[in-house]
Amino acid sequence: MNKYVIHQTVLSDEVKAIVKNTFGAEATKADGFFIVESNQYLDSVSLADVRKALSCDINLIKAGFIGEDVGLLVTDMDSTLISIECIDEIADMLGLKKEVFSITEAAMRGELDFAESLTRRVTLLKGLPETELERVYDERLSLNLGAEKLIDYLKEQAIKLALVSGGFTFFTERLKKRLEIDYTLANTLEIQDGRLTGRVVGEIIGAQSKADLLVELSNKLGLQKQQVIAMGDGANDLLMMEQAGLSVAYHAKPTVQEQTDAQLNISGLDAVIDILKT
Repeated sequence: MNKYVIHQTVLSDEVKAIVKNTFGAEATKADGFFIVESNQYLDSVSLADVRKALSCDINLIKAGFIGEDVGLLVTDMDSTLISIECIDEIADMLGLKKEVFSITEAAMRGELDFAESLTRRVTLLKGLPETELERVYDERLSLNLGAEKLIDYLKEQAIKLALVSGGFTFFTERLKKRLEIDYTLANTLEIQDGRLTGRVVGEIIGAQSKADLLVELSNKLGLQKQQVIAMGDGANDLLMMEQAGLSVAYHAKPTVQEQTDAQLNISGLDAVIDILKT
């Protein structure tokens, strides 16, 4: 029996009829979403067609996954927990957003090595006053829809939250304090005399580092793979997703959606709560 989650609080009679015709079973109302238990198995392509027809997110719950057993959620920061790519907004302070954005997009699609792409982008930031980073945080950084609701639920259920990023500690540390996040990992921008040097301090935090932290925290917390969720949007999130029991692509690049267990393209981050309640 396959279990599908429909991330909608209300379904019209017309949608219910389409669901029954598609899955051969009724949609049952749960706590803020709907569940369909069906013998029908829809592959990712077929499921994408159904989502498009119904204009909502629908996900097949992976066999063996039990939401109430989850003890850790590891999420990417830029364009996942928050709505911006911090490095693009930093570059905008120098009038270089378009140039840096093109490199960012290529890296997120997996067309460029992440470490190389980050080095190239950070080099372009040389000379920027440190105060401009504060402007990005204060004026441009916002949480994605449903982020605070999800975080509150994680705390209620004693599920640990890790924020991992190929971005910068300047932002992850502020978010950690603001949102009371349990763990963070990111790159540190080198700053001398109040200005960016165009370099990163130490080894670059990329795909492997994210995956390593997920494994390290899982071991530290005594969790099995199926008790961990990983969420992200770019190619450099795929390695950590492979180490999790359930991977969630949030408004992600096509190559990431193709390689993940669940995809959220319409819903906010609080739709992850639906999965945790299954």
